[in-house]
Amino acid sequence: MLGVDMVLRPSRSAAAAAVLLVATGFVSLCSSDSGEGIALDSSAPLARTPYRTLCSQLIEPAGYPCSEHTLQTKDGYLLALQRVSSGNGNFGAQRGPPVLLQHGLFMAGDAWFLNAPGQSLGFILADHGFDVWVGNVRGTHWSHGHVSLSEKDKDFWDWSWEELALYDLAEMIHNISSITSSKVFLVGHSQGTIMSLAALTQPDIAEMVEAAALLCPISYLGHVNAPLVLRMVSMHLDQMVVAMGIHQLDFRSEIGVNLLDSVCNGYIECNDLLTSITGKNCCFNNSRVDFYLEYEPQPSSSKNMRHLFQMIRKGSFAKYDYGMFKNMKVYGKLKPPAFDLKHIPQTLPLWMAYGGNDALADVADLQLTLEELQSRPELLYIENYGHVDFLVGLKAKEDVYDHMIGFFMSFGKSSSS
Repeated sequence: MLGVDMVLRPSRSAAAAAVLLVATGFVSLCSSDSGEGIALDSSAPLARTPYRTLCSQLIEPAGYPCSEHTLQTKDGYLLALQRVSSGNGNFGAQRGPPVLLQHGLFMAGDAWFLNAPGQSLGFILADHGFDVWVGNVRGTHWSHGHVSLSEKDKDFWDWSWEELALYDLAEMIHNISSITSSKVFLVGHSQGTIMSLAALTQPDIAEMVEAAALLCPISYLGHVNAPLVLRMVSMHLDQMVVAMGIHQLDFRSEIGVNLLDSVCNGYIECNDLLTSITGKNCCFNNSRVDFYLEYEPQPSSSKNMRHLFQMIRKGSFAKYDYGMFKNMKVYGKLKPPAFDLKHIPQTLPLWMAYGGNDALADVADLQLTLEELQSRPELLYIENYGHVDFLVGLKAKEDVYDHMIGFFMSFGKSSSS
C-alpha cells in the first residue's frame, strides 16, 4: 500500500499515503471554504452523531467501558473527551490515577486505539488500571463545534497550536482534575507535545499535572530535515494557502491531492511519501492502512500550518507571528513572545521518547529543549524508530509503552492489571 510505485492522484493509494502523513503532524493538504472535494470513503465513520461516537466506534466494541464528555473552552469551542476503563470486567474496581492522551496534528483521540488492544496505548493504559481520558481538539470530527460559530465561518478556523495549548489542553486538564480531584498524568505525541510544553510553561496549568510523557517531543523545529516539509516551507505554501482564502485544511479533498502533486513535481522524490515526511519508520504496520483511513485524517487550520512553518523558518518556540504592526497591537512588541521552557517547574517530572530516524522531532532540536529545561527528563532513545513508530509501531508496547508505564507507576498511584 505504501510502496515506491504509489501515484499522487485522488485515489485510494494517494489517500493511504495522506493518512500516514497525518500521523507526522506536518504535511497539509487543503480544502476551500466551500467544502467541495472528493470523499475518500463515504462510509467512513468520521461524522459524529449521537449514535456514532468514538466510544461506540472504537472503544466499546473492543470490550472497554467508555463514556462521552463535553467541555467548553474559554473561547467557545465545544470539545469531546472520552473516559475509558479497563476491559478486564472488574467494573466496580476503584479507578486509578487519571491520564490524558493528547493526539497530534490532523489526528484525533482515535489515534490511541487504532491497533489491537495489546498494541494501542489507550487500551494498554486502561488495562494497567489508569483512568484514561482521551482529548480531541477543536475542529476534529469527534468534537462538537462552537457555541456560536459554524465550521463554514472563517473565524472558526482562526487558531493555531497556541490556542490548542492554552485553551483546549488547559481546559481538558482542568476538567479532568476537577472531576477526579487528582493531578493528571499527561501524554502527548508530536503536536501534542508542542501543546504540552507550551501549556506547562503556565503555572496554573502545570500545578494540575502530576507528570508528563512526551512521544517525539517538539518545541523547536529549526533542524527538521524531511525533504517534503522543507520543500513546502521553501515555496511558502502556508502563505499561498492563506492568500487563496483557505482557512480549513482537509486531506479529504481533490485540491489537496493536487496541491501535494505540485509540491513534489520535479523537485524531490515523493514516491515514498511517508519517508519524505517522517524519516524512515522501522515498525509501521502497512496492513492496517485501510482501517486507519476509516478514521483519519482529521481537519486542522491554515493558521496552524503557518505557525508551524514559522517555527521551522525562525528556529523559535514562540507565539504566532502576525507581522510587526499586528504584533504591536496583539503583544505590545514587534516580535511575538517566546514560550520560556525555564518556566516549566523543575519539580515536574518529565519523560521523553525519541527516535534516531525521526526527521521531524530531530535530535538536535530536542537537545535545545533539554538545555532550556530546569529539570532533567528521563529519556528513551530508540535508534531505528521514526516519527510514526511511536504511535502505531508493532512493537511499541515493549519498546516504548512499558517504559512509560514504569515511569508513571514510580509515583505509586497506579494499580496494575
